[in-house]
Amino acid sequence: MKVGLFIPCYIDQFYPQVGIATLQLLEKLGCDVGFPTNQTCCGQPMGNSGCEKDSAKTAQLFVENFKDYDYIVGPTASCVGYVKEHYNIIEQTVAVSHVRRHIYDLSEFLLDVLKIEKLDVSFPYKVGLHQSCHGLREMRLGASSELNVTYFSKQRQLLEMVNGLEFIELDRTDECCGFGGTFCVSEEAVSAKMGKDRVADHQRNGAQVITGGDVSCLMHLEGVIRRQGTGIKVLHLAEIFNGATI
Repeated sequence: MKVGLFIPCYIDQFYPQVGIATLQLLEKLGCDVGFPTNQTCCGQPMGNSGCEKDSAKTAQLFVENFKDYDYIVGPTASCVGYVKEHYNIIEQTVAVSHVRRHIYDLSEFLLDVLKIEKLDVSFPYKVGLHQSCHGLREMRLGASSELNVTYFSKQRQLLEMVNGLEFIELDRTDECCGFGGTFCVSEEAVSAKMGKDRVADHQRNGAQVITGGDVSCLMHLEGVIRRQGTGIKVLHLAEIFNGATI
């Protein structure tokens, strides 16, 4: 199975350890992983700013980089969702259709493609899961509380495979962190308040570690934590699944 590793901008620039953990994890699970060195931004920042058509050339470059892989996997649901759901802005060639149908967020790839049933890893800490809006409402990685559907969470299902991990229950399981791409810039005060509320929920319920599948959300929450000095650690799911310690 030939897998193209898609590393979004936030990870490339600020959290390279998440990209490395994703690569190592996929290789441990038997994937033949390639990393196209010409990959760039997927175009989401332009799309989120109302300039979606201006991201067309970025989208075409993304397709050119990844069109020859069986699957494309990225450790951030929002960027994966942008490729999957918003690349209708360019001509739907065979290559574009292939990329859109075969790109996966890491957690859904582990469950839906690799059919993972156990993870040989330990993480003996109390962990709270931040489920991002794009992960839930665009990628459908779990049930959103506003929908009348049976509860499920692919990310939680994977966390429950980790030895020693104690999953904490939050008061508001799928509330937005307030990052929202360029929203955090245009509505700074609201964004900061929403981030503080999310951190408080985890702290109130005893989390030692906050994890999630979207690095942009985790970066926002980590910024709040650093300013407050609460000492809660923040790790991406890939780092925990790859055997991280704190």
